[in-house]
Amino acid sequence: MFQFVDYCADHGCEGAEVTSYYFPPDLNEDYLLKLRRHAFMRGITISGSAVGNNFALPRGEKRDAEIASVKKWIRYAAILGAPHIRIFAGAAPKDLAKEEAKKMCVDAIDEVGAEAGKYGIFLGLENHGGIVAEPTDLLDIIHAVQSPWIGINLDTANFHTDDPYKDLASIAPYAVNVQVKSEIQKRGQKKELADLNRLVKILRDANYQGFVALEYEAAEDPWTAVPRLLKELGQALRA
Repeated sequence: MFQFVDYCADHGCEGAEVTSYYFPPDLNEDYLLKLRRHAFMRGITISGSAVGNNFALPRGEKRDAEIASVKKWIRYAAILGAPHIRIFAGAAPKDLAKEEAKKMCVDAIDEVGAEAGKYGIFLGLENHGGIVAEPTDLLDIIHAVQSPWIGINLDTANFHTDDPYKDLASIAPYAVNVQVKSEIQKRGQKKELADLNRLVKILRDANYQGFVALEYEAAEDPWTAVPRLLKELGQALRA
């Protein structure tokens, strides 16, 4: 994590998302405070974190554990000084109808949203497959949630629909965090290079004001591709 913060600083980034999946298993508050100090000394804002949760579950121990995990990371984010956490709707089990799974998701988000509000931290529900693979389902959940600390974590590559750009534009007004990827994929077609300028225009048209993170998942060697993409994305954002 410390090397990742250094990498972001060395490449001129303003922030870094320190995703929960990559922290050491023996994580404690002392580690979080050391990381917060290190980021500050390198001129890097910790833009947020992420929790790999599934809220599309029926009531029970598994769902309770998912809620508890998000609440724990809300407290961790507060220690880090991170204003945002990515959360997920998840995939419903086969014996649970999608509409019921969406209701379970809304209830869970409202519960963790109340906790996030105590710390002034936003939770961004990511458009990430499962019960939110289509924009209408994602917006149904967002419109149903009561907490003012909930928004959307807009991932530019996660809609594999007939018109991903159009669908991204439909959720952009609710974005509290954005992840840009170098590729985009229409339904039934191969991946193609994303139009970074078009993606930036979608964000500008929605008056988006927050962080824009590069999340790299393409096949090219990241040590070669990421510096180039950071430069290209920076140029698009400054144009």
